[in-house]
Amino acid sequence: QVQLVESGGGLVQAGGSLRLSCAASGRISSIAFMRWYRQAPGKQRELVASDDTVGITNYADSVKGRFTISRDNAKNMMYLQMNSLKPEDTAVYYCYVLSYGRSYWGQGTQVTVSS
Repeated sequence: QVQLVESGGGLVQAGGSLRLSCAASGRISSIAFMRWYRQAPGKQRELVASDDTVGITNYADSVKGRFTISRDNAKNMMYLQMNSLKPEDTAVYYCYVLSYGRSYWGQGTQVTVSS
């Protein structure tokens, strides 16, 4: 059984930075799909960044150039570096892993960006 725990969320002013971390316990494939999603109040959950093949990343247009996804397979960790944050980035951020054919979600971490 795999469990994901996010950390690093909080309140930050517009233009600031945060680094989200996702710690995975249990057995994770080294080629697991790793993604970050977010969900703002009243909106659908959206894909923010993905690392579906090690070394190949993709980003939502709204965060390109500002967010960076990374992973440390040796530590079973995934990260999301968020720079130049905007109020519209305010949401609950979730990490997601697809490993050995099974999907796993973290509990989410709140990111609030004040203007």
